[in-house]
Amino acid sequence: MTVPTEGPSDEHLIQNALAGSDGAFAELALRHKHRVFGIAARFARHAHELDDIAQAVFIRAWQSLSTFRGDAPFEHWLSRIAVRMCYDVLRKTRRDRESLSLDENPITYETLPDPKDDEESRNAREILQRGMAELSPDERLILTLLELEEKTVKEIADLTGWSEANVKVRAFRARDALRKILTINKDLTP
Repeated sequence: MTVPTEGPSDEHLIQNALAGSDGAFAELALRHKHRVFGIAARFARHAHELDDIAQAVFIRAWQSLSTFRGDAPFEHWLSRIAVRMCYDVLRKTRRDRESLSLDENPITYETLPDPKDDEESRNAREILQRGMAELSPDERLILTLLELEEKTVKEIADLTGWSEANVKVRAFRARDALRKILTINKDLTP
């Protein structure tokens, strides 16, 4: 979702930022922060991680701005950086998870309670979240993009750099892994 803009286009702001204008890049970040935070919220386990991921995305975008070719809209390029940064966080979290408890009760965008939810829906969401936490970073990434973000196979291929066939295979395997986790680990029930 791009915020409607008044004033200079993204391309104009990019040129000004490349010419040394910090204000131009700040305007770009302001225009696209909702998109970056939306992507990061799907992957962050804690509220503080959300800010850290978003900040890292914008730092990487600033550092890599000269590589933006303009073949696609700036928002797509920035989304790709955000997805890859989230993937890096998932891999790091996976390595560090042995020292963390699953009962930590992470606060994320996807687990905030909806007042319209009944207890059964909340329990199902918690079971799914715990099952997703057991997946590998690749599996969690693919399921998040495909099922939660509702991206197409082509969009996921563009965001991750994987082929469309690879995305389909990974999605099949991730769904199968989640099904096995949820079937085998009955102790995930809250």
